[in-house]
Amino acid sequence: MKPMVIVAGPTAAGKTKLSIKLAKRINAAVVSADSMQVYKYMDIGSAKVTKEEMDGVPHALIDVLDPAEEFHVVRFKQMAEEAIADIYKNGQIPVIAGGTGFYIQALLYDVDFTAQESDAQFRQEMKEFAEANGAHALHEKLKQVDAVSYEAIHENNIKRVIRALEYYHLTKTPLSLHNETERAKKSPYNFAYFVLTDERARLYERIDRRVDLMMEQGLLQEVENLYDSGYRRDMVSMQGLGYKELFDYLEGRCSLEEAVYVIKRETRHFAKRQLTWFKRERDVIWLNQKEFGYDDEAVLGEMLRILKEKGIIM
Repeated sequence: MKPMVIVAGPTAAGKTKLSIKLAKRINAAVVSADSMQVYKYMDIGSAKVTKEEMDGVPHALIDVLDPAEEFHVVRFKQMAEEAIADIYKNGQIPVIAGGTGFYIQALLYDVDFTAQESDAQFRQEMKEFAEANGAHALHEKLKQVDAVSYEAIHENNIKRVIRALEYYHLTKTPLSLHNETERAKKSPYNFAYFVLTDERARLYERIDRRVDLMMEQGLLQEVENLYDSGYRRDMVSMQGLGYKELFDYLEGRCSLEEAVYVIKRETRHFAKRQLTWFKRERDVIWLNQKEFGYDDEAVLGEMLRILKEKGIIM
């Protein structure tokens, strides 16, 4: 089985820096498993890794799609597998870095999406229901038929909520059960699945500081530029944290202070959902930074020890 390393965790945990340090030690290239960093022109709000931060380490799936394009798990899997094939050709190890757990799961266990049916009329009915009654009411429909998906999918992610409802409508089986069956498959990779985490209070503090820094760096101007370029809130890209909230401000739905407050609150909630997801995953190796005295070299040393133990590196 070919080697693979995953560096996952909640937002603001420090995945980017650690994945680059690890990649330099083991002759690896990074594949982003982030649903927003894939988009051009969305640098500040997505906390996109910069060329300087990359420090010469090749990165795939960063800054490659126009914000008008849809990015979803099927497309991620296809693009990631192409990037990984190139990495192996170059004699390197792929390091999958990011916080989108569903993307990582799909890649790691080769989840099959090809056999899923569709019902365009049902999707349209659900879309109209959401427009008439709101995202919350649509989300509550999901709770009745698939409590696991209800917990995993945020109510603002209307497309994913509709997809889960559609799957149940077609099969009378929860989508979460289908995903669980697919996830039970054996991975085709010899992998180590690291999840970097921290004490919750410290993580939330880091999130609040990061949002303040994003605003100082010009997040509002970035969102204004996107708005002026014709990108609108119904696009998948504009559902990203920091973007949809500032769209509300630009469209007069709230004050700037309220928008920033909501960005912080929703990002903390997002981090909590990410942790819940990773706790359900099998084969995860938790790396709590507090246990390593917040010393990156100590965390890195433990990762290298495990990679040697698993035969991923010599």
